[in-house]
Parts: sequence; C-alpha cells; structure tokens
Amino acid sequence: MSLEVQDASDLEAAFKGATDARAGAILVDAAGALFRHAGRVTELAARHRLPAMYPFFVDKILKGARPADLPVEQPTKFELVINMKAARALGLTVPPSLRLRADQIIG
Repeated sequence: MSLEVQDASDLEAAFKGATDARAGAILVDAAGALFRHAGRVTELAARHRLPAMYPFFVDKILKGARPADLPVEQPTKFELVINMKAARALGLTVPPSLRLRADQIIG
C-alpha cells in the first residue's frame, strides 16, 4: 500500500488511511514530505501505533536503481538509543538488560 503525502497537512489523513488499512509500519522516504516533518511523523506514528522506518536507499532501489550502483556507507559508530516514551506509547516493555546496554535512554 502506498499513501502520497505532499505536505504536512496531508499527514493526519495518511496515518488514518494507513491505520484503517491495517498497515504494519510506515516507510519514510528521505526526499519526501515525511522526512521534512520527521517530528510530526514520529508523533503520529506513536499515536497510531505504527513503527516508522527511515531508510535512505530503499526508495531508490524501489524506483529501479541497481543496488550495486549505490554508494556504500560504513558506519563509524554504532549506538543503541532507547526512547522510553515511545516504547510506553507503543505498549512495549524494554527489559532491564537491554536498558543497561543502551548508550542513551530518552524519556
């Protein structure tokens, strides 16, 4: 399923449509309106209980780019950040052992 969002005014309707269609998650295009309004997207995703994913190359691949032609980016640092407020809003329980491993805990 695909829902088009041109600007922030389309977000509420798009999330309602995704929820009504029983979407399992949303995929945020780095070049699209959703990415520019990431804070609002995060708020709506939590309210509608939809995980939001922000991959940067998936859109290009889905539009026909060959994965072998895309640049390789190697992370220089891995961090585990846990947003406890988002976890609570989604009804998730974060085990103490995972919280102890986190580099940062928010809220």
